[in-house]
This record gives sequence, structure tokens and C-alpha cells, in this order.
Amino acid sequence: MDYREAGVDVEAGRAFVEKIRHLVESTHRPEVLGGIGGFSGFFELPAGYRQPVLVSGTDGVGTKLKLAQQLNRHDTVGIDLVAMCVNDVLTSGAEPLFFLDYLATGKLEAEQLADVVKGIARGCQEAGCALQGGETAEMPGFYGPGEYDLAGFCVGVAEKSELLDGSRVTVGDVAIGLASSGVHSNGFSLVRKIVSDRGWNWSDRPEELGTSLGEILLTPTRIYVKPILEARRQGIEIRAMAHITGGGLPENLPRCLPEDKAIAIDPASWSVPPIFQWLARTGGVALPEMFDTFNMGIGFVLVVSASQQEEALQWFTSQGIEARAIGEVIAGDRRLTGIPKAS
Repeated sequence: MDYREAGVDVEAGRAFVEKIRHLVESTHRPEVLGGIGGFSGFFELPAGYRQPVLVSGTDGVGTKLKLAQQLNRHDTVGIDLVAMCVNDVLTSGAEPLFFLDYLATGKLEAEQLADVVKGIARGCQEAGCALQGGETAEMPGFYGPGEYDLAGFCVGVAEKSELLDGSRVTVGDVAIGLASSGVHSNGFSLVRKIVSDRGWNWSDRPEELGTSLGEILLTPTRIYVKPILEARRQGIEIRAMAHITGGGLPENLPRCLPEDKAIAIDPASWSVPPIFQWLARTGGVALPEMFDTFNMGIGFVLVVSASQQEEALQWFTSQGIEARAIGEVIAGDRRLTGIPKAS
């Protein structure tokens, strides 16, 4: 017997690395030292920092991968993977520097997984970070035919004096909500249950959505890195940031606040996208549960001074991102008001 008979094709793994080499190299920044293929990656810290602080984050894509695998479309979930990590790192005010991925599958299918890496590379390009390398694990018997899982790891850098930890937030500041591109990568266990239990198929086209369920739900998570970093460079003082992922606004927005501050949210200040309305109606999901599970159209929130509210709104609008003032900082105990609460 040999390793191939056990289900692991070492030569196919080597060929896969060569197949994706150009994708990895297309993301490289000047600070990358060497190429892929070693036991580790080397990255030189960018010049100009007095007290550089490294900021790290890790995440996955979740059961959205089931949808990609059922539809046999794999070129978008890599963007989701990068987005989930770099948007988290961004909330500290850090610039994402490099990214690594972990890709596990039962049997290495080169074309399928090359599409996944293509998405990862595209996400890294959108975030301005280098795809430094990764790991592809072939695990026969652990994953079924055509199945794979993804995890990602990102490292960024920030000047120590410019790190955002909530301490700059004051009463009267304004919460600016940046539009999501859709469901992003959270709540898909509920999404899949709604679609399955109510007898819908991914190819179905509900009239109010204008496209198939599969198409709209595979829309990748928006990456907010470049427009936000540029806003700070142009003098917009962002005092706190929150990435709205699993748990929605009620769980994620308070995480960027100091202990003695709260935010009063006005849910009428933005229009909830049709996909969330369809999920709520089709699944019979109560509004508080929707807010506790999904981003409801707000993928990222910035806290700025009231005096810079209009400047911030105009900037993000000019970058093609719909932005709305959705709330105000008040005295409180690190929570949100105005959002329907789950029982």
C-alpha cells in the first residue's frame, strides 16, 4: 500500500501549488520576502512607524460553503474568507499586511480549489494585503466528495498611538452605517433551513429579488479596508469601528464602545434590503431574531464626531458605498437602544 491508495495524492498536491503560484504572487506587496513553497513566509514591516503594533485576526466562511458546493460555484467564498478577517483587523485602525489560508478537503480537486484560491487572491487585492501562503490538507474520510472547509488568518499593523479601543468615543458622536453587500457570511444555518423547510431551491427566483436565491446569497462579503484607511488619511477622525457579523448590530456594535457609553439606533434611518425581508417573511422569523442573526443591510459601522458627519457620509458615497447616520452615542452601559430585542 502507499499514500495514494489511502486517498492522499502527494504529486497532485505539488501540482496544485504550482497551479496557484501566480495567484499568490499577484497579491504580493514590496514587503514580502521570498516566495511560496517554504515552511514559513517572511514579511518586512513597512517603514514609517514609530511604535508599530501588530494586529491579528482569524475567521472562516461557515455554512455558506455548503451553498457554494451545492451550486458548484467556488470563486466567491475566498473573498468572503478574506473579508471576514481583514474587516475585523480594520476595526482597530490597522492596515492588513498579509493573509494566510487553511484549506481542508477530502480529495484535492485542482480546478475546484483553484477557484477558491482565485477568490482569496481577489479578496487580498481588494484589501491591499499579500497572500503570504497557506496550507492545503487532503483528509480522505473526513470530508465527503466535493466538500472542503476554509479558515483564514490576517496580520495588520497600526501606530500604537492611533489604535482604536473605544476610549475616544464621546456622547454626541454619530454612528455611520456602511451598507453591506447582502447577507455576507453569517446566519447561513438559518438561511439554509428556511430555504429547505419552505420547499425553495437555490435556482428559484422570488419576484421581489429579481435574481436567483443562489446568486444573491453567494454575493461575497464587502471589504471596507481601502476606503476607510483613505478616509483616515484625509483627516476624517474615526473614533471607533465595528464589523457587523454574527449577532448583528446588537452584539457587535457595543464591542467598540467604552463601558459607560451606549448608542441609540434609529432602525428607520436605512432601508433593509429585500433579501432580509424575504427571509423574515418566508421563514416566519421575528424582527428581533433577524437583528440578532443578520447584518440587516449594515455591514460596518464607524463612530465619528457630529461635526464630521457630513464629510464622512460624502466620502463613502463618493467611493460607491451607501452610508447613513444610523444613531448617536449616549451615556449608558455599553449597549444599543432602539433595536427590537429578542425575548
